[in-house]
Amino acid sequence: MKTNQKLLLMLVVLFSLTSCKKYEDGPFIDFHSKTERVANSWKISQATDNGNNITSDYNKYDLNLLKNGTASLVANYKFLGVDYELTTDGTWTFLDDNEKLSFDFDNNDADGIYKILRLKEDEMWLKKDAGTLELHFVNQ
Repeated sequence: MKTNQKLLLMLVVLFSLTSCKKYEDGPFIDFHSKTERVANSWKISQATDNGNNITSDYNKYDLNLLKNGTASLVANYKFLGVDYELTTDGTWTFLDDNEKLSFDFDNNDADGIYKILRLKEDEMWLKKDAGTLELHFVNQ
């Protein structure tokens, strides 16, 4: 009987832990709320589009997100061969059961919805919804 109880306990623990991982690339478990992890000052560490490394197109991309849902962006980047330089304020919100982030900036060029691939206190990976652009952020 004790063997069955141990097996049942192990299965419950295993099921509980595997359900903690919400995002494709982790983390496996985190004790900080999603809002606490998103609220940070972020910079681009890597950018890819359709698997191609385009990090050099992001000369500057400083994204500041606050717990109250406000956002600011200072960016110099190239997208589809066009150079963009902007400073804008706006808001961010979670969508789809906290699996996506939506950005609504005063400058609509910076708006977008991104699937969250990874969300840690010091690392956030986002993929443009219905697109191929993937941005990896680290905190500043």
